Amino acid sequence: MKEALVEAKKAFALQEVPIGAIIEKDGKIVGRGHNLTETMKDPTAHAEILAIRQAAQTLGGWRLLDCNMYVTTEPCSMCAGAIVLARIKKLFIGTQNPKAGACGSIFNIVQEKRLNHFVEIEIGLLQKECEQMMKSFFKVLKTK
Repeated sequence: MKEALVEAKKAFALQEVPIGAIIEKDGKIVGRGHNLTETMKDPTAHAEILAIRQAAQTLGGWRLLDCNMYVTTEPCSMCAGAIVLARIKKLFIGTQNPKAGACGSIFNIVQEKRLNHFVEIEIGLLQKECEQMMKSFFKVLKTK
């Protein structure tokens, strides 16, 4: 999660919503990303999507079997769907997102039994640091 926070800080520096994600397999980081929606003018440029793309390229395939994702803030529905499609094994979430979270807060797409893949979830890894990053960002945004 510390590496995901490094990615979130990169987003913060670019005035992007500070969410970072990394994907690891066998203890090695194979994908990383941070929000770039404003920078790229692309609504799909979320940290999770960018990390999945990089991991797929690194591993040479779209099925990210036996990979784990660490993300600072609970993924939205788009990202949750991509996590299921990528076959991520376990998702570690720093803090929940009560406004757009799709991994337990509003929806729980990654554990929907009707889908073809079920993702294990662990919530609260470095939670205070992840929450503080979001609070700081929105505090700065409100002062502008």
